[in-house]
Amino acid sequence: MAGVAVAVVVGLYAVHRLAAVAADPLRAGPFLSGVRPEQHAVSRFHVRWYVLTMLFLAFDIEMLFMYPWALVVAQVGVKAVVEMFAFLAVLMAGVVYAWREGVLRWS
Repeated sequence: MAGVAVAVVVGLYAVHRLAAVAADPLRAGPFLSGVRPEQHAVSRFHVRWYVLTMLFLAFDIEMLFMYPWALVVAQVGVKAVVEMFAFLAVLMAGVVYAWREGVLRWS
């Protein structure tokens, strides 16, 4: 099995070498829907984007916890419901804080 895995990796590298568009990476720059990007990929963003990203990640993690919770809530009972409401209260406190700080305001 290890031999097959190594053979596949070596084969993929060989296919890449044969199908490469340009050997010079400076000539083969990245494209954004067929157009060269106007700014560098590591350019600075306004700080509000970072805070908004953290808010998005908080809700993303919320969904990560809610799916397994939904599977066991009927078995665990009231304790699971109370714990989920406590979790949502902490999340809501974060949203209220972000709202108060103006993260959701775009002006």
